[in-house]
Amino acid sequence: MFLDRVKISIKAGNGGSGSRSFLRNAMTMKGGPDGGDGGKGGDIVFRATQNMNTLYSFRFKKKFYAENGLDGKKQLKTGASGNDLIIDVPCGTVIIDAETGKVIADLSEDGMTFTALKGGAGGHGNAYFKSSVQQAPAFSQMGVETKERQVILELKTIADVGLVGYPNVGKSTLLSVISNANPKIANYPFTTLYPNLGVVEVKGQTFVVADIPGLIEGASEGAGLGHYFLKHVERVRLIVHLIDAAESEGRNIFDDYEKINLELERYSASLAKTPQIVVFSKIDELDETQLHQKMDAFEKKYGIRPMPISAILHEGVEELKNKILERLVKIPKKPPVKVEMFDFDKPDLSSVQIRQENRTFIVEGGKIDNFVRGVVLDDPRSFAYFQTRLQEMGIIELLKQKGLKNGDIVKIKNIEFEWIE
Repeated sequence: MFLDRVKISIKAGNGGSGSRSFLRNAMTMKGGPDGGDGGKGGDIVFRATQNMNTLYSFRFKKKFYAENGLDGKKQLKTGASGNDLIIDVPCGTVIIDAETGKVIADLSEDGMTFTALKGGAGGHGNAYFKSSVQQAPAFSQMGVETKERQVILELKTIADVGLVGYPNVGKSTLLSVISNANPKIANYPFTTLYPNLGVVEVKGQTFVVADIPGLIEGASEGAGLGHYFLKHVERVRLIVHLIDAAESEGRNIFDDYEKINLELERYSASLAKTPQIVVFSKIDELDETQLHQKMDAFEKKYGIRPMPISAILHEGVEELKNKILERLVKIPKKPPVKVEMFDFDKPDLSSVQIRQENRTFIVEGGKIDNFVRGVVLDDPRSFAYFQTRLQEMGIIELLKQKGLKNGDIVKIKNIEFEWIE
């Protein structure tokens, strides 16, 4: 099954918490703090590979979480860092932030990587906080908790040449003749239900050709199947526009040419400017006089001389391959999709939200998450610092504005206390 767009959830690993420990052994009864730091959480990394050509592997698995860092231990032992999670995607995959719709990465070449989310930092153990004025700190720091994010993976086929045209004009047949591809071929519309790729060799050089499923009038607005696959022709450097010269489907060559070009233009102005080679296919169904009359009429109207071929009889195929190579060497590769310049993984250190459940006020947000990492309820100095900072940060004032009264419960992360003024 071909799948070229999917939404998934990703989450980097949480940082491990620091250890709260004091040296105790047979030789030392009252040693100093020896709690180690927590380990860093694993990153979420996307990697492009040419060994995949669809996003089908994401059809059922939609959640990707990297490993958490392990907690620190006594004797100054640092917790192990979580392993990075590497997610392989096909070359040509664009990664989009599902919340904003902005493109955050374009993995257009084999081996390219993109670190979407960085693992949370590990918390410091109590040994880290030892100083000349605080020789026995009884508190440590929690690791940073990461947030789950949603991204959209969209595959835009990587090819040098795109075959476009109405259904049944012979695109799949041509691809099977000029390349190593083996697409499904039948005499009915929409035989091709996903882009087929083939590698063509000409004079010791190779290029990739994509058979784009048939476009019809109105494709850019959702008609037929073509609208779903227009994105796969965005990256091509050259378009081979096939037109049924025999007019076997009841259309005429002029309407075919104009309507397909109109759909390309409606979809993308830059796509409409992509160089084209116009090809008259199915010439085996015409006699020589009919063919030349149609070619002359086309050239007179558009100033373009179509290349005549019969893929079934292999007539004109070698000439077409040579012409494609001749044009390609003069056309530079298209640039990657423009990536939005914003910090997708920017930590939230400022937000504060307060919600009420009966007489319990729950305080949340990035500012709170960062603040409570070092709070230890059973350490008097730590809890006193916690209360002072709540006042300084304006949290108490915000709670009062929300209706906080004596006897109400305030819950901040795993810290819960009764408010008494």
